[in-house]
Amino acid sequence: MVEKIDYIEFPSSDRAATSAFFSAAFGWGQLSYGPDYDAIDGAGIDGGVDQAEGRVASTMAIVRTDDLDDAERRVLAAGAVITRAQFDFPGGRRFHFREPGGNELAVWISRD
Repeated sequence: MVEKIDYIEFPSSDRAATSAFFSAAFGWGQLSYGPDYDAIDGAGIDGGVDQAEGRVASTMAIVRTDDLDDAERRVLAAGAVITRAQFDFPGGRRFHFREPGGNELAVWISRD
């Protein structure tokens, strides 16, 4: 399985660090549209990383995986901080993390 999100625009205090994090952790590419915005490529949805003044407040995206432990190892290796350890919820299991630019996300796996 390739980890993908459904839709997101990430505000970031450090656009380059955020884009580099996504590349290292999930293999997503980016296309720069100037010093304040990178488009996300390969995440399965249109979206971007926004560093511009007046950007929107933080948004949490949820990434689906087929190997939660491996995903957690990769996000840690790419520079993330776990903000909520793995836990069960009605649809499966997930953890939350904060990437180097300050966005909080979650990765989950289905019970199926």
